[in-house]
Amino acid sequence: MTIYALSSGPGVSGVAVIRISGPETVKALKKLTNKEIPKPRVATLRKINNINTSELIDEGIIIWFPGPESYTGEDMAEIHVHGGKAVVISVQNEISKIENCRLAEAGEFTKLAFQNGKINLLKAESIADLISAETEIQRLQAVKMMKGKSSDKFNELREKLLKILSFVEAKIDFPEEDLPEENLQKIKEDSSNVLNEIKKILNDQKVGEIIREGFKIAIVGPTNAGKSSLLNNLSNREVAIVSEIAGTTRDVVETHLNIDGYPVIISDTAGIRDSKDEIEKKGIRLSLKKAENADLKLVVVDAKNIDLSGFLNDLLKKDAILVINKSDLLKEKLDSEISKFNHVLISLKENLNIDKLISKIKNHLENKFISEEDILITRERHRQHLLQCVEHLKNFSDKNDKKDFDKGAEDLRLATRQLGMIVGRVDIEEILGSIFNDFCIGK
Repeated sequence: MTIYALSSGPGVSGVAVIRISGPETVKALKKLTNKEIPKPRVATLRKINNINTSELIDEGIIIWFPGPESYTGEDMAEIHVHGGKAVVISVQNEISKIENCRLAEAGEFTKLAFQNGKINLLKAESIADLISAETEIQRLQAVKMMKGKSSDKFNELREKLLKILSFVEAKIDFPEEDLPEENLQKIKEDSSNVLNEIKKILNDQKVGEIIREGFKIAIVGPTNAGKSSLLNNLSNREVAIVSEIAGTTRDVVETHLNIDGYPVIISDTAGIRDSKDEIEKKGIRLSLKKAENADLKLVVVDAKNIDLSGFLNDLLKKDAILVINKSDLLKEKLDSEISKFNHVLISLKENLNIDKLISKIKNHLENKFISEEDILITRERHRQHLLQCVEHLKNFSDKNDKKDFDKGAEDLRLATRQLGMIVGRVDIEEILGSIFNDFCIGK
């Protein structure tokens, strides 16, 4: 089957790129241009015509990539035409007339590249991350992943486990041969070293996922403290709004921001108070859950009515800034107990000290992302495979009796499989769909 799609994204543009990949690519190019295919990898000007009537559709650039030396590993071509909607639709309609040509599914070009051995799964995921990167730090992380540092590390650990497994299987195959005690000791030491390396990778504070998905900040506090006003203010000061998802006033309202190149998701939550209204109570439960899962909490209170008992005291214990609003109405100094918290006095009405708050937020961001050089995990999928690998290696380390070698071998096989699933070295058809569905059409 041959697939085609607009790869340059929808909408009017100066140039649109339509990709074709598969065995019918040559036929499609010949029919569209009424000429022989151009030289490989040379941009060639061609008239692109209606297949049946030879009526001119547009004049554009054809680039021909014969397989296997192409992005997908198959015969592939790019057709560069003017980016008007009518032009793109006309070209795609003509390709659809050719037998065994169909519109590509989301991520199908990259899925073909993976299946044909051109890239591994981590590289495929990094391509998706690079396309969706909205901030500089996200772009840098995607580029690092594309370079293959993570793939090299996981493959290295997998090879170590395979080597250990070969010793264990040798003992199973030749039970009459006694393995020297030092060999048995080395097997245990080597597996323990791999286990410790994986534990170290897992102890990364989830920085990779935070960069990819966004640093989560929750604005929480009692009603009428100025939470929504703070969200609106932050969204228009020194930050660039990337996208916005809003619900009702009793829902959690999220705004995606770019603060000095760091991806941030700020959530404005329902005011927390005792309420008999069922809908409001549900909103309050959502607020507390959002605060619990946040990387940083902005606990907003009214300077005239500060009560830090109960839930507010709990929220301020870790990763929190106490934001005391309406400071313009404050007639006396803050209570010494309150000033012990990491706090900032602001007035949204008078626009006072918002810069100080932003500075404190930036400090949290910089401290969180300081270890970005060592990032190996960027998705929850990677983490889950590593956690399962750890479990299998622990099971192996618990087997000390020589009679348990056959069971120990199975633990090592399962551990090896989990590492293989990260980079795609095993049969993993069941997870391909979830990965490549995140891609845009034409990639």
